[in-house]
Amino acid sequence: MAGMVLLAVEVAELTRLFTLPIQSVVGDPIAFVTALIFTTLLAVVGAIFIGLYISHRLLTPSGFTPYEQEMLKMRSEVREIRAAVEELRRGAREAPGTPGSPPRGRP
Repeated sequence: MAGMVLLAVEVAELTRLFTLPIQSVVGDPIAFVTALIFTTLLAVVGAIFIGLYISHRLLTPSGFTPYEQEMLKMRSEVREIRAAVEELRRGAREAPGTPGSPPRGRP
C-alpha cells in the first residue's frame, strides 16, 4: 500500500503535477496566506501533541520491565550465594584439620 503511494508521488513529481507557477501565488495572495495559516496551525497542534506525549512518558512513573525484574532477582540470588560461600570459608578456617583448610603451623 505504502509502495503504491510512493510510486504515485514519484510519477506526479516526474510529470510536474505538484509544481505550481509562481504567478498563481502572486495572483492569489489569499490562497497563499490561507495555506500558510493552515500549515502553521497543523504544525502547532502536532507539536503540542508530541510535547504532551513526551512529557507524559517522562513524568509517568513506570515499574521495571520483566527483564529488569529478572535481573534484580538474579542479583539478589548472587548476593545470597556469595554470603553462603563466605560463611563456608569462615567455617573452614575456624575448624582445624578439615579438608580444604590451610595447614596450621606449630607455635
